[in-house]
Amino acid sequence: MIYPKSLQKGDFIGVTATSDGFVEETDLRRLNSAVAHFKQLGYPVILTDNVTKSHKGRSSDGPSRAKELQELLEDPRVRMIYAASGGDYLMEMLSHLDLKAIKENPKWLQGFSDNTSLLYIITTHCDIASLYGNNFSAFGMEHWHSSLYDNLRLLEGENLTQNSFALYQDGYHRRITGLEEFILEKEVYWKNIYPSGVDQEKELTFQGRALGGTLDVFLNLVGTRFDKTKEFIERYREDKILWFLESYDLNSEALARGLWQLKEAGWFEHAVGFIFGRPVFYEVHYDITYEEAILSILGEMNLPIILDADIGHKPPQFTMMNGSITRVRSFGGKGSITIERR
Repeated sequence: MIYPKSLQKGDFIGVTATSDGFVEETDLRRLNSAVAHFKQLGYPVILTDNVTKSHKGRSSDGPSRAKELQELLEDPRVRMIYAASGGDYLMEMLSHLDLKAIKENPKWLQGFSDNTSLLYIITTHCDIASLYGNNFSAFGMEHWHSSLYDNLRLLEGENLTQNSFALYQDGYHRRITGLEEFILEKEVYWKNIYPSGVDQEKELTFQGRALGGTLDVFLNLVGTRFDKTKEFIERYREDKILWFLESYDLNSEALARGLWQLKEAGWFEHAVGFIFGRPVFYEVHYDITYEEAILSILGEMNLPIILDADIGHKPPQFTMMNGSITRVRSFGGKGSITIERR
């Protein structure tokens, strides 16, 4: 596994709109605030042209987005690259990626949601670790949440243990100034599902090479020419795979069907366990809960499963490192993940 070089003061951070960009005044104010925060911390920022563009949900066309990403990869000043935002149409740039150039210029890339496919391809095709965490816009809040400082510590080279938070934001809130912080309103509680034969009065612990992202995106990726999952998990079968997953707007049937599809495609061979983030727009049909939908497909694997962890769309979120050796601990509704670069 290739781990890009860590950030050092004075390194440039690149930001590009791999999916959608910003044109609303509040979003632009938040963008400028994020740039100012990093500059104050010693990291100047380069924005590609498409960051401040948006038309029908796209910052620019697919070839242009791939080109602007490539410019940052080839810029020797840039040490890491953030996705500006999420969206819906990142897949349009995938066929225009120069994977050879990406492997020759390993740099940290970070984002989440629609950015799942880009990060996943970089890790599974190129054996380069990538970061599933906040998009650049989150760093524009007036006072950073501790999770954002954790993200920076990871980028600066620390093998970090991230501990579950006390509270989380349940859903979306309209921004007035653009500088709003997370609205922390509900208690964080990780739910453990133990394999049979494991003492449920003890801490649930498992370790493997981390791989994951947003399920909604994986269901578009599986079976395409960009799907190199089976080759990747075979290369790292001795380490086992620790899957971190979250859903955006899959209902109970779609979640079960989607997990079934990935399982039958061989994605979960060599899995050691699963950790799921808090779902965003989950709709219950047939009285099937989120837990029941997951267990209907993964239950027979008899592996540890954690639900409602600090991953993904309901902030604050951990920074997960695709490709890293990751250890998860969970007990009593709280937990931690520890990342190691080996």
